[in-house]
Amino acid sequence: MKNRLKVLRAEHDWTQADLAGRLDVTRQTVNAIEKGKYDPSLPLAFKIAGVFQMPIEQIFLPEDGA
Repeated sequence: MKNRLKVLRAEHDWTQADLAGRLDVTRQTVNAIEKGKYDPSLPLAFKIAGVFQMPIEQIFLPEDGA
């Protein structure tokens, strides 16, 4: 699954550690999500959406772009 996490994080001028702290996960988890190596659980995806105050579908996109 593609995501806009890195771009959104940069727009807020947050480090991976800053975002990890807001989500109560490790920096490594944020890094893995950004690189597409890990798809977050649904509860974590909702938490990410809440932090950025955006709908999930504006952050996470299917690989085929549909």
